Amino acid sequence: QVQLVESGGGLVQPGGSLRLSCAASGNIFRINAMRWYCQALVKQRELVAAIRSDGITNYADSVKGRFTISRDNAKNTVSLQMNSLNPEDTAVYYCNAFIMNTTYTGGDYWGQGTQVTVSS
Repeated sequence: QVQLVESGGGLVQPGGSLRLSCAASGNIFRINAMRWYCQALVKQRELVAAIRSDGITNYADSVKGRFTISRDNAKNTVSLQMNSLNPEDTAVYYCNAFIMNTTYTGGDYWGQGTQVTVSS
């Protein structure tokens, strides 16, 4: 069984930084793209950043230059370094990945979400 577990959310002042981490565990054969989404109150979930298995990244326009996504393929982890945070970044952040397990069955997996609150 495969699962994703996030950590690193919390309360931060405007202009501050946070680092989110997500670890995949279970019967993993291969992890394709890994992504971070966010969902603010009364808004739809939206893509924040993505990273392919070869390290190619892409970002939402709103976070370009402020957030950095990275992954460690050996540890099956993905991180999101968030700098220059502002109140509009307040949301629940979700880790997502397409993972093929050891029986060669692929699936789209989500973490439980971690709250990020930017407020003075």
